[in-house]
Amino acid sequence: MQTPITAIHGVGTKITKLLEKLGVYTTDDLLHLYPRKYEVYKNPTFIAELIPGEVGTTGFFITNPVYEQKTKNNLSISNTTLDDGTGQIKLLWFQMPYLKRLLQQKKYVIFQGKVTQTEYGLQMEQPRYFSEDEYAELQKHIQPVYPQTKGLSSDTIHKLVDTLINQLDAETMEFLPEELLRKYTLLPETKALVGIHHPVSWKEYYAAKNRLVFDEFFLFLLSIRKVKNSMVEAENHYVFQKNELSKKLEDSLPYRLTNAQKQALEEIRKDTNSKKTMNRLVQGDVGSGKTILAILSLLEAAENGYQGALMVPTEVLAKQHYESIVELFEKNQIPFHVELLTGSMTDAEKRRAYQKIASHEADIVVGTHALIQDAVQYDNLALVITDEQHRFGVGQRTLFGKKGNSPHILVMSATPIPRTMAIILYGDMDISVINERPANRLPIKNCVITASERHKAFTFINQEVANGHQVYIICPMVEENEKVEAENVVAYAENLQKHFPNIPIAHLHGRMKAAEKTKIMEEFSKGVTKVLISTTVIEVGVNVPNATVIMIENAERFGLAQLHQLRGRVGRGSAQSYCILIASSEEKAQAARLDVLRQSNDGFFIASEDLRLRGPGDVMGMQQSGMGAFQLADIYADAKLLKAASDAVDEILSKDPELRTYPKLEGKLSVYMEEQTDNLNL
Repeated sequence: MQTPITAIHGVGTKITKLLEKLGVYTTDDLLHLYPRKYEVYKNPTFIAELIPGEVGTTGFFITNPVYEQKTKNNLSISNTTLDDGTGQIKLLWFQMPYLKRLLQQKKYVIFQGKVTQTEYGLQMEQPRYFSEDEYAELQKHIQPVYPQTKGLSSDTIHKLVDTLINQLDAETMEFLPEELLRKYTLLPETKALVGIHHPVSWKEYYAAKNRLVFDEFFLFLLSIRKVKNSMVEAENHYVFQKNELSKKLEDSLPYRLTNAQKQALEEIRKDTNSKKTMNRLVQGDVGSGKTILAILSLLEAAENGYQGALMVPTEVLAKQHYESIVELFEKNQIPFHVELLTGSMTDAEKRRAYQKIASHEADIVVGTHALIQDAVQYDNLALVITDEQHRFGVGQRTLFGKKGNSPHILVMSATPIPRTMAIILYGDMDISVINERPANRLPIKNCVITASERHKAFTFINQEVANGHQVYIICPMVEENEKVEAENVVAYAENLQKHFPNIPIAHLHGRMKAAEKTKIMEEFSKGVTKVLISTTVIEVGVNVPNATVIMIENAERFGLAQLHQLRGRVGRGSAQSYCILIASSEEKAQAARLDVLRQSNDGFFIASEDLRLRGPGDVMGMQQSGMGAFQLADIYADAKLLKAASDAVDEILSKDPELRTYPKLEGKLSVYMEEQTDNLNL
């Protein structure tokens, strides 16, 4: 359904703009805006059975009046106390003065909210309230809760989705061949969409999710392989025979390469000296030492009279790599010129860089996506190294190929994907694994604390800054959302600055303009800023060895793999580093998850433990793989479906590589590839 969202009755300019903030532009986008979680309305309990720190539900006749108070700032606070004979609980509401009238009219009311233990007893703030009939209706179904943005509630999205669900046409929507539906026991697409938005049971939910996850894997792998199958394995036009300077640089390093690094480097050297062009994935956990292998390989390209290019996700990281390579070469008297090329450079700076690259005055080029712009002409480009964040696709390889013969490709990945999965996802690539940490890196020390202990963390942060180190503080949100209890980056920075008036503090989030983000990151990397408060935009793309502490607020709101990636921002120097996880939830399941991070620094172990600890109530939003092409699919949790989708793709392409006998699938694939251009890089 590539129909504009405005085609839905009642969707005007205001709602359209709000939906666009959630990435919804068409009716098909809305159908695939999946609930971020589900709520199950359990039977109300006695007050004595409510557990502090958890969401509880209790119901009783309102016997005490609802009182309203006004603060000095004219804030309205409504409150009442329930007493069901087993215990008491105080209920508080802010800016809802009408409750004084409304709740007194209710005979029996059910309240639901997070229970807290205060010095005066149990309390609920902003609890939801229902009549018996309303609550009974909610108990009939598992209730979806959608992603939301300010001005657009989950309930509004729910109603819009319902409108589309009622219009679904099974015959026109189904794109998978009947043979695949039968073989892999998959629901028809319309039933899957109904089941994901309105599951009547967990069984129906899982059946629906399986089909939609299969679709995501299937279309992803089909698009990748269909293009790859049209490519011919390239002959190696750039044989690397010399590596004396590379070995000299390796010997001069202040540390010895680990055995895993040596093995990966040897595999790279075999590739570049073979008959076929290298196409290799180097997989290593955060901090495993992939960057030095990239530098040694780029040096070998230059040493053999060729050019090498290193493409990274952010300008800050590009500048850091550029400066560290230049410093390393100067220190070791290596006679090759390194050039920087990024999008924010002035036109004059870009022209000078283009000229140096085209004339081969530049032996190694470091930059962002600016490296593959039309204006860049290389002279004997033999090696391209890229970060997995860009999932270096066939299309980009072709762009580099047009600037000369096919260069060697080396992709660096920090995602802890088991080898069997990596073979499926990167099927055309050889794989090297770095599974050891450099000896000069001390293991990060981890701790999990509650929000009430935050002051202790602030004291520790102050000490680390006084010792000359730097600190990251991560918050999961950018602006206030009164429906989600999470720290606000902007307000957090303002409050912390009041707490530490003499410490240079900055904040960073994804909605800032690129130039502003770059400036803030540069000031932090240079040590001007001592504490950086940020959203997860710093998950990749920065290397600050002087940063020794990362404190993550609302840690339970992140997937474990994402927390592990964030933790990888520290522990990059020789000083001891620390990761402080602040848990705002006291639920036992969340505590068990975070305890995995506390116990281990091993990415593979963390990913596997996260799977083991997940339950039916924790079914959405974990996205461990971090791969942008997937909404529901998770390469860890859905490993069997990944394998099934891979087999199905092989089956379809072996029968009909052009998909001529599958017109609906061909049409769906065409739309998918157009929409997923950025994620697939095709």
